[in-house]
Amino acid sequence: MNRRFLWTAIAGGGLLLFSFASSLFFTIKPGERAVLFRRFGIGLDKENIIIPGFHVKAPWNELHVYDVTENKVEETMDVLDKNGLSINVDISVRFHPKYDKIGYIYETFQKDYVHRLVIPEVRSTVRQVMGRYTAEEIYSTKRPEVETSIRAETEEVLGVDGNHIVMRALLIRSIKLPEEIRLAIEKKLKQEQEALAYQFRLNKEKSEAERKRIAAEGEAVANKIVNSSLTPNLLRMRGIEATQDIANSPNSKVILIGSGKDGLPIILGDR
Repeated sequence: MNRRFLWTAIAGGGLLLFSFASSLFFTIKPGERAVLFRRFGIGLDKENIIIPGFHVKAPWNELHVYDVTENKVEETMDVLDKNGLSINVDISVRFHPKYDKIGYIYETFQKDYVHRLVIPEVRSTVRQVMGRYTAEEIYSTKRPEVETSIRAETEEVLGVDGNHIVMRALLIRSIKLPEEIRLAIEKKLKQEQEALAYQFRLNKEKSEAERKRIAAEGEAVANKIVNSSLTPNLLRMRGIEATQDIANSPNSKVILIGSGKDGLPIILGDR
């Protein structure tokens, strides 16, 4: 009887343990973090973050598991520019919660922090930043500046104490303007490019004209110097030197003695 009771107790204990196994043992996967709500203790334990691995807990404590891998939100929205013109913009944001702050995120936003925190803050920041620029600046001339401002201000507001979100990237995927506004801006940009090209050609031609003027002035000065140094005696001496060099050359030639006032010979011949 005692033995039967013993085996019954063991079996009952095993069944009881098996029934509570899911409440006692749990595994946190890679890319996850968890916090416990200690029902008979301090409540939500925000400071002790449970990392990936196998763990044991009291069956009366509640486990809250968070996916902390990188998340992505794509938002299409209508915003107003500085002049009140409606612009359709498509934004993409990548982010993840701070690993050691998921208890605080859960306490404030539960698990739906994406829709209760991230999306509203992104939309608000995009509207604020784009409201400081004109449609032309947003569409073309200052688009990188607009994107940088949105990224910096969104990163700041999501990362402050109380929000605890790390923003990894923010991209403006597309900007759509009313068709007549887009055409007007593109026409204006084309005219500006043509004006810049025309100015470039003018500057190039002016530079070339200035170069030629300077070269001509330099050549005139050089000729003036040379002419002032070419005296009859100097020319006669140079002629004699040239005659001597030709006469000493091994090539065949015919030398005719000159009869002019310089008396320089005329040399005929081939190499």
